[in-house]
Amino acid sequence: MRIAYHEKYGLDHLRMELLGRFDFVEPSAASEEDLRMIHDDTLISRVKRVWPTIYEAAKLAVGGAIKAAEMTVQGELSFGLIRPAGHHASRSYTWGYCYFNNIAIAVEKLRREGKIEKALIVDTDVHYGDGTAKIFGGSPNVSYYHLSRGCGAKVLSKILATKNGYDLLAVSAGFDSHKLDWKGGWLTTEDYREIGLVFRDYADRECGGRCFAVLEGGYNPEVLGRNVRALLEGMSS
Repeated sequence: MRIAYHEKYGLDHLRMELLGRFDFVEPSAASEEDLRMIHDDTLISRVKRVWPTIYEAAKLAVGGAIKAAEMTVQGELSFGLIRPAGHHASRSYTWGYCYFNNIAIAVEKLRREGKIEKALIVDTDVHYGDGTAKIFGGSPNVSYYHLSRGCGAKVLSKILATKNGYDLLAVSAGFDSHKLDWKGGWLTTEDYREIGLVFRDYADRECGGRCFAVLEGGYNPEVLGRNVRALLEGMSS
C-alpha cells in the first residue's frame, strides 16, 4: 500500500498514524486540463476567483487522487490522504466544502488514457456523494454506489457480489460514518478493517487487484487516524 500525501493537505496527525506502516509518495497539483475532464470552465473560474487559496489546495488534492489512481494501475494498492474532499462537487456546482471532484477526475483520467475501461466507485461517507452520482449518472462505464446508513461489511459484500464487469474499484473513503464522529454514525473501527477486506477481496476477484481510495469526510481527530489505518490495513492484508 502506497499513500499519496503532501504536507499542504494539513493532515500531519493522520500521516503520523500511518508512518512506518505504509510508503508515502508526494503528488503534484492537477492541471486545469485535468479539471476540465469533469468540470466546466464556469466552475473552475469561480473557484479560482472567489477562493484563490482554496483553488490551489483543491488542485493539489486532485493531484493526490490522480497519483493514487496511477499507482493502482501500475500494480499497487494506494490511498490518497488528501483534503479538501470532493464527492459533493458536480460538473458545474460546488458545495459541502468540496470544490473539485477528486475521485471523479482521477477515474476519468484513467479512462481517457485507456488504462481502464469500466470503474465502480463505492462511497463510505455518511453523506451521499451527489456530485459523483450526477457526474456519472447514466454512464455505461462508471457506476456509483453509496454505503447507506446502518450497513456494514456483510451488506457491502453482498452488494459487491452483484457488481460485475469492472476493471477498477475506486473508494470514496469517508469516516464520518463512525460512531464517534460528529454525525453520530454506526460503524466501529473494526468495521472499517472488515470493509477494507471486502474491498480487497472484490478487487482481487473482479478488477485484477486494481483498487485505490481517497479521503472524503471524517472529522473527529480522536478516532480518524485509527479508522483510516484500519481500512488500509484491511485493504492491504
